[in-house]
Amino acid sequence: MKNLTKLISLTLGAALMATTALAQEKKPEKAKPYTLDKCLVSDEKLGEMGKPYVFVHEGREIKLCCKPCLKGFKKDPAKHIKKLEAAEKAAKK
Repeated sequence: MKNLTKLISLTLGAALMATTALAQEKKPEKAKPYTLDKCLVSDEKLGEMGKPYVFVHEGREIKLCCKPCLKGFKKDPAKHIKKLEAAEKAAKK
């Protein structure tokens, strides 16, 4: 019975420590919103192929027309980010 009590105490203690560690983790900063209405990879209008695939890349929200476009994005993320920045810059003018 003493062993069972020790086991339960250790398990609860470990769970409490894990919960405390998770609570102290730094929450991610809010991502910069995606401002285009087209897929960054295929240039398809967002929503035409269903719900866009949304994810965060280096603090920026990215929206693609579909999840398969993620493969194209991952081939050269810098190229697509440059394309996004150029489109945002042009939209400000």
